[in-house]
Amino acid sequence: MNARQVPHWRRGLSPKVAYTTDRGTAYRSTIESFLDSTYARDLRGQVNLILTSPPFPLASPKAYGNLQSDEYVTWLTKAITELKDLLTPDGSLVVEIGNAWNSGSPTMSLAPLQTLMNIASSGEFHLCQQFVCHNPARLPSPASWVTVRRIRVKDSFTHVWWFSQTEYPKANNRNVLTEYSPAMRRLLRRGSYNTNPRPSDHDIGDVSFLKDNGGAIPASVLQYSNTSVSRNYQDWCRSKGIRMHPARMHEGLIGFFIRFLTDEGDLIFDPFAGSQTTGAVAESLSRNWVGVEPEVTYLEGSIGRFHLI
Repeated sequence: MNARQVPHWRRGLSPKVAYTTDRGTAYRSTIESFLDSTYARDLRGQVNLILTSPPFPLASPKAYGNLQSDEYVTWLTKAITELKDLLTPDGSLVVEIGNAWNSGSPTMSLAPLQTLMNIASSGEFHLCQQFVCHNPARLPSPASWVTVRRIRVKDSFTHVWWFSQTEYPKANNRNVLTEYSPAMRRLLRRGSYNTNPRPSDHDIGDVSFLKDNGGAIPASVLQYSNTSVSRNYQDWCRSKGIRMHPARMHEGLIGFFIRFLTDEGDLIFDPFAGSQTTGAVAESLSRNWVGVEPEVTYLEGSIGRFHLI
């Protein structure tokens, strides 16, 4: 990536160690500079999971910086695909990208989907599965069209796409089982179920659902509310007068993919680390981590996640 292909607000920041914990390291750097450094060379082939939520292509700029439209698609596609060399052969890449709206219009931008599709069609990754993360407590947005003119409903989900270099990356859905529904618990107690063909013509046949596997296999629609999360981080930032990151990835979403796709002792990498939520969750689950973030204010605030001071 040459200088003209890197947005001006992401150039010229040499990577430096911001701080370390028992299991991780936070670097102050842009991902472009980090990938050109000796730090990245030392990580090649070592990362089991790249898990990130990059800046969204928002119509209204945020303090952390974000592009729109074609410029965003080109920049992020290139940045993400260049992470491939860091992964182990069976490692995964998980990217969360929210929806975007066209400036001054109640119509949606295709930039998030174009970016994800470009990554999938780059030839660098296989697309393992698409997820949707729904936040039922999200504030109504975009406000102009939802709460003022009342011509749209609130935007409450993000896209989460799971990529890998191989068709068979490390993964185990037994690590993310959910509680059985009351109906399933009744079925297990009863010891029988209706094996007749369903209205869809699907024939269950000899498949047995009567084995108690300790929980249900989760669906690809994940639901997490942003109420009362990151309390230690928020309290820390308020006590120190530090500006909080405005778009923090949900801890539950991060934990789901870390448990699903890695084992204890594995290495997790977040190239757009923000307030280091990925690192904090990884450490709490006995994984090692590396996070890259250029904004010093967000790095200062993230210290509160690890009780380093």
